[in-house]
Amino acid sequence: MSDNPIDGFNATIHASNRLRICALLDAVAEAEFSVVQERLEVSASVLSKHVSVLIDTGYVQQRKAVRDTRQRVWLQLTSAGRAAYRDHVAALRAIVGEAP
Repeated sequence: MSDNPIDGFNATIHASNRLRICALLDAVAEAEFSVVQERLEVSASVLSKHVSVLIDTGYVQQRKAVRDTRQRVWLQLTSAGRAAYRDHVAALRAIVGEAP
């Protein structure tokens, strides 16, 4: 692995909604799908599409459970996802000339 923070740039995470999903999930242990949807102000289908990409890359995992007689989905960054997100943020800071 390189010492150059720009090498941490991650095109998968960089997409606006995926970056926002990772930022939100980095701040919490997990978040309910509906809460993420509300915060991002996107439709369930848009969020689902972006979450699927993050799940497929191993950056996000989901947990399903019944609450109040309805099935709910909680999202969580994996350790690989958290590392990739933080490396991406460091790369963005390096690109714009900010110290980490």
